Amino acid sequence: MKLIRPLVVLDLETTGTWIEKDRVIEIAMIKCLPSGVREVYHQRVNPQMPIPLVVQELTGIKNEDVKDMPVFKAVAKDIVAFIGHADIGGFNVEKFDIPLLSRELSEAGAQFSMANRMIYDGQKVYHLNEKRDLTAAYTLYCGKPLQGAHSALADTEATLEVLEAQVKRYGEGDDSVDTLSRFVYKERSEFYDSEKKFRWWNGELYMMFGKYARKEPLKEIAKKDPGYLEWMLGKDFGEEVKALVENALKGQFPKFEEAKPL
Repeated sequence: MKLIRPLVVLDLETTGTWIEKDRVIEIAMIKCLPSGVREVYHQRVNPQMPIPLVVQELTGIKNEDVKDMPVFKAVAKDIVAFIGHADIGGFNVEKFDIPLLSRELSEAGAQFSMANRMIYDGQKVYHLNEKRDLTAAYTLYCGKPLQGAHSALADTEATLEVLEAQVKRYGEGDDSVDTLSRFVYKERSEFYDSEKKFRWWNGELYMMFGKYARKEPLKEIAKKDPGYLEWMLGKDFGEEVKALVENALKGQFPKFEEAKPL
């Protein structure tokens, strides 16, 4: 790959996916120079908060692995110096890694700007060029092009063939469709309610709307501004949210119970 400018490809492991609040637990960067030289920066970080079990399972990084690591502020200047004036590359960096890293650097008092940098996001390129629709799945699993796509019957017949092919490929010798039931996405209990008005973070509930959005835990709002919660009871919120608010006004708050890794 020919380069005109330095390129830093990076990836973050974090305590979660909330860009405004979650913390870095590991950062890896490879700097590629036009000369062909490559430099590597790799550092684990103490996030100063517990790592959720689902993240521990996903990354393999446990609380004890980072308890003696430096906090982010201690390595922020090194990160900025390593990146320098390079362009940035990665996988889903545009929507996640760059915004979260920029926030962490800002909170650490480090000067960092994305101005005048190119972003090369492998996920964006991948999704634009390699479609992940029924036609692509049919070609992958059934080994032939889908005829009559977007006709309801043709799509239904194709989906049935795809499911049959998946059972054959992933069933490990069992031809029952039940073998596909193990392929489920694990829900990450980030939101308390179905409307996603309240979100869990570090064991506390935070509002995702209004003047307290993403700022303070519900417990603190109930103490300092109960009138705001009373105002909510007269507005068009669902019963789940109103029940939560009513209990908060009584000093009763739900306890976060993290799902155990499977």
